[in-house]
Amino acid sequence: MISSSKSIKSRNEDSIMIENRQQQSQEDEEEDPFLRFVDYARSLLSPENNDSVLESSTPSWSWIVSRILKTCIAYSSGVTAAILLSDLSLAWSEQRRFRVPKKMPEWIEQLKKKNRRTKLVNTVTIDSIYEKNFLSTSSVLEAVVVDAFVLPGTNIYMLTLGDFWSSNNIDLYLHRRYYDLVDPCHGILRKGREVFLTGCYLRTAAEGSGYPRLLPTEYIVILLDEDQDDDAMLLGAQFCSDSFSSISLDAFTEGASYSLYARIESMGSPETQAISGCVQKKQIILVDNDGVKMKFLLWGEQLLLANLFSVGNMLALDKPYIASSVDDAQELCLEYGSATQIYMVPVIQHEEQVSISLTQNRCLGSRMLSTYDPSQGPKVSQLTLPCDSQGSVDFRNYPFRAFITDLHDKMTGISLYGCVTDILWDENIAKTVFRLRIRDTTGSIWVTWKIRSWPHHIYLWLDMLHDKTKAVTGAAFVNLSCLPAMLNSSCLHKLSLLADLSKQNDATHICQVWLDQVEYYHVNTRLSHSLCGHFLDNSPSKFMKCNFCHCACDSEVVNTFHLKITIADESTKIFAWCTGETASELLQISPDEFCELTEEEQIMYFSSLENERFIVAIVNCQRQVLGPRDGQTQEYDDVAWEITRAQKCE
Repeated sequence: MISSSKSIKSRNEDSIMIENRQQQSQEDEEEDPFLRFVDYARSLLSPENNDSVLESSTPSWSWIVSRILKTCIAYSSGVTAAILLSDLSLAWSEQRRFRVPKKMPEWIEQLKKKNRRTKLVNTVTIDSIYEKNFLSTSSVLEAVVVDAFVLPGTNIYMLTLGDFWSSNNIDLYLHRRYYDLVDPCHGILRKGREVFLTGCYLRTAAEGSGYPRLLPTEYIVILLDEDQDDDAMLLGAQFCSDSFSSISLDAFTEGASYSLYARIESMGSPETQAISGCVQKKQIILVDNDGVKMKFLLWGEQLLLANLFSVGNMLALDKPYIASSVDDAQELCLEYGSATQIYMVPVIQHEEQVSISLTQNRCLGSRMLSTYDPSQGPKVSQLTLPCDSQGSVDFRNYPFRAFITDLHDKMTGISLYGCVTDILWDENIAKTVFRLRIRDTTGSIWVTWKIRSWPHHIYLWLDMLHDKTKAVTGAAFVNLSCLPAMLNSSCLHKLSLLADLSKQNDATHICQVWLDQVEYYHVNTRLSHSLCGHFLDNSPSKFMKCNFCHCACDSEVVNTFHLKITIADESTKIFAWCTGETASELLQISPDEFCELTEEEQIMYFSSLENERFIVAIVNCQRQVLGPRDGQTQEYDDVAWEITRAQKCE
């Protein structure tokens, strides 16, 4: 009985300790200047009369954060609140142009209402082309044919194009490979037809010569609607008789052509192929109605076409070029040839109702909290988000910050803000693929990541979430602890004293310090892998391998510092370590220059550094990096604090 009571008491004490830690962690985040600025910026960009944070006129939390970080990367010397707010305001105004209703013909309005596609990443509006008098070749136009006509006195066909967001139209010189599709009676390129196009050049209007026009482009995709009788008949009559299994390279060589219908299963990243020089290649995997897969390859400038495709879309390829695979002569693949024309049935954008958890309702930002009445329950309970053909819900435009406790199966486009506590490498998974444990105020989660550096306090985009504990994949991250702009951006941080560091172990601290002591025996030059910054064995070898990336790095080896140093401020002094650019900045010398000095000159050089003042970013680095067999490795001994970025005070 006594034992049982002690056990219950112990569990209660553990519970209280956990609750206290969570409460302290939440209080620390509420004091985080970066998060406070995000909430402040979002409140300024939200309409004054915004009764619902779910309106499209309100930017999402992740959009605000990613835009701030993008500006910080562009302004590496630091940013002010005015710079950030100005950039956010301009970027948000530009983005909202797609949502502002424009005066347009009724029949285009009807097409717009039927449009349930997700807008492509590089899409620009016709109005923006006129405003900027510029068009990048990688830009995408999601257009509607307003008219097709022949220039008077010529045999040159023109298309007049509009879009769903613009009040202006623009004329396109039609490429001759599409002339057979503009027959006034039977042509498919006629009024009301939707098209995607890219690779366009803008012919600007010279003085007194009319208005801007688009020059011919080969890269046009014609959209089909299976619910329209004419389009359904075209697909059935022309594209359903051939399949991937029926393709014969010999028959193609003798003049046979194929019309194929298949779904885009995946799209690879561009690769460099050494064929007649260095040519870029992009591989798209298609699956036909029989479940047979085949590669569709794009080469060189043709990679622009991939900007028009999305996974799940159905492609109707008329007269593709048939070739043997570069890697396997027995394998056939499709290519975009001189006679190829592409039709596409876009994947329909499905939507799903998502419940808003109490986590978000607790953290809606200053404006909503000021009007929130807990007795009335959550202010917002549900919102509608798009989902893909596999049922994964896209949280890219989710209005709130996502916390780890909110994650569940079938989520994509998630953004997390937190601290990396562990890195695990498993030799059975793949080389250079690691597992990171990310922690925020609500819990922690393992993320699979192909990592090239050691992250600390990070902002992370999750590409796909299949299972909360086993298969979370990271798409991109920004390491705030190493971001140069953070040191000079007072709106995104507050200065800490060294004596306060132990109160917030998970935070990145910005401190103004001086060098208190630089010992000769604490300054080492070592070989490191230039891509990830981690040390190599100093023993010379023909085949050098990075112990962190687990890959050969013979041509990517540089000299770098491993520095342990005592820094001080008015409150106390601490012992810390750093490497790479940060160590070079503190020592005000490069490793190669340092190695050229004699031992006596090196010792004298250190004495001249004492009392030099710096602004530094400091993190607690007592975390684990686990290898496949050797357990925890302590490359940097037991020094608790790492200086991740430093800048000399002028």
